[in-house]
Amino acid sequence: MVVLLGLVSLGAFLLVSASPMDPLQTNIGQAALGSMSQEQIERLNEYWGVGVPPLKRFIFWGKDLIRGDMGISLLYRQPVSQVIRVKLGNSLWMLGMSWVISGVLGFLLGIAAGIKKGSVWDRIISAWILVTASMPAFWLALVLLMIFSVWLKLLPMGLSVPAGVEASDVTLKGRMLHAVLPAATLSLTGCSTIAMHTREKMTEVMESDYVLFARARGETTGRIVRRHGIRNILLPAVTLQFASVSEIFGGSVLVEQVFSYPGLGQAAVTAGLGGDVPLLMGITVITAAIVCAGNLAADSLYVLIDPRIRRGRRET
Repeated sequence: MVVLLGLVSLGAFLLVSASPMDPLQTNIGQAALGSMSQEQIERLNEYWGVGVPPLKRFIFWGKDLIRGDMGISLLYRQPVSQVIRVKLGNSLWMLGMSWVISGVLGFLLGIAAGIKKGSVWDRIISAWILVTASMPAFWLALVLLMIFSVWLKLLPMGLSVPAGVEASDVTLKGRMLHAVLPAATLSLTGCSTIAMHTREKMTEVMESDYVLFARARGETTGRIVRRHGIRNILLPAVTLQFASVSEIFGGSVLVEQVFSYPGLGQAAVTAGLGGDVPLLMGITVITAAIVCAGNLAADSLYVLIDPRIRRGRRET
């Protein structure tokens, strides 16, 4: 994990350094730069790190990161750790809801479609899965926004909390209501992978010899699914579910832009367009660490889900 985080950080830094964007013109503007003195421009260049060799900047940043210092955000004028803590706190509501819903929904749809291959339900669910898998997240976000916020006026149009309300007065219900549409968008587009894989595995189980033998003993379809189906398809489903953490983070970038949701994805876009290298690097490291933690959690859950793995570890 340490090696992977180092390589991800290096790759992100090289991509940022290769960008042709001038941070001064982007954040200050050509007109404002024209009215400044040379001394002011040199001070701004020093503040934004213009002219410093990329390797030198990366080494300095890496040394500070090892000491626990992610630097100061050039746009927010605050420590990067503080900015990430606030933005990640906003995103966790939405990301957590969408991650759970997509996993449960995809697992149930895959089971329902795979119980009887070629049935009406299988065709309907498979068509739905293919449509949602090929549907752009930002387009679905706009559709949900138009239906539930503009036409029906059932849900808020954006932001993570009600406008004009102090942070101390925001209720749990208010936060969840603002996260419903972004979470629904990510859930509908993110459940397709788990649903398709679960359907294929469930189909293999239902066509296996031991299920045929169970039917010969008089077991019902529900009992076969509970005793034989879920046990065999749960492990790969858990793997895909925790691996989907990276996909949810990637999809949240576009979804947060549509809903003006002040989360980590929107902060990454702002940092990238504004040339805020410390903040962008901090977000990259944190998201990569969360993805690695998700994979580690999936490996750890294998022991709890499959008793054979526990016995194998004790024997070794």
